[in-house]
Amino acid sequence: QVQLVESGGGLVQAGGSLRLSCAVSGRTFSSYSMGWFRLAPGKERDFVAGINWSGSSTNYADSAKGRFTISRDNAKNTVYLQMNSLKREDTAVYYCARGSYYSNPSAYEYWGQGTQVTVSS
Repeated sequence: QVQLVESGGGLVQAGGSLRLSCAVSGRTFSSYSMGWFRLAPGKERDFVAGINWSGSSTNYADSAKGRFTISRDNAKNTVYLQMNSLKREDTAVYYCARGSYYSNPSAYEYWGQGTQVTVSS
């Protein structure tokens, strides 16, 4: 069974930074693309960023471009989301998922439990 465990969320002031991590169990991590999504209260789940199996290709939502950076360390079975210049509208539960690096959530087969990010003004 594949397990994804996010960490690194918390409370941060607007303009601040956070780095989210997603540790993935199993020996096949380096074979799969990974993505980050977020879910804010009253809104639909939104794609944030994706990265292919090798890290050579990335994909970002418009809201994340220029502020967020997705990366991965295949030796550590971990994918990261560095978030800078955070805004109140970035407040959400952030989820990592395995299976693609595009925005369609149906392309992802495994999901983590999420980590809360709260940005205060």
